Amino acid sequence: MAEMSMNKAIHAAVRRDLGRFLDALERFPAGDRTRAAQLGTAWQNFDNQLSRHHEGEHEIAWPALQKLGVSRELLTQLDAEHDTMADTLASARTAMGTLRGTASAEDAAAARAAMQELQRVTVQHLEHEEAEIEPVYQANIGSPELKQMGREFAKVGPVEGGTFFAWALDGASPEESAAVTSTVPKPVITVVLGLFGRPYRKSVAPVWRT
Repeated sequence: MAEMSMNKAIHAAVRRDLGRFLDALERFPAGDRTRAAQLGTAWQNFDNQLSRHHEGEHEIAWPALQKLGVSRELLTQLDAEHDTMADTLASARTAMGTLRGTASAEDAAAARAAMQELQRVTVQHLEHEEAEIEPVYQANIGSPELKQMGREFAKVGPVEGGTFFAWALDGASPEESAAVTSTVPKPVITVVLGLFGRPYRKSVAPVWRT
């Protein structure tokens, strides 16, 4: 059995990508439009994954957690933190879009500054959420509420699902990998990753190997 929730494993993937962007932007070669485009592709995936995760928490996870005793007050506070994150995400989105168009050293520096603020706000929220919510996930493993929540999160298309799993497992520790895959039959993971994780492996994963 996984020793952390899938939610915490997803948070780990978010943290990894933020660190990757900061490192890549610090070493960005001025004028390299190819590299700017690569980072733009990776950013688009990250932006989508983070946005979907927090929208899904509000729409799916919070109602389930409220049934398990989590207070409406705490969930409202976490939603307010999501709103703050959305603002910093929008700023980083603009900065990364500008860099993709110019590939200039100045815009790389501006993008890195925006990414640093996004990292600060995001990590602060993730730490708060994990401190409050992770114990609830661990105490209710196998509960009807969490099983139903998992079924709701699973209602995505195969391409979206394959991209998610490929992203969440890219660079994951054994414990994080187990948390991501523990609720999905191994044959299903194999097929989803093999067929529908290919776009991520082809277009995004190589960005971090460069």
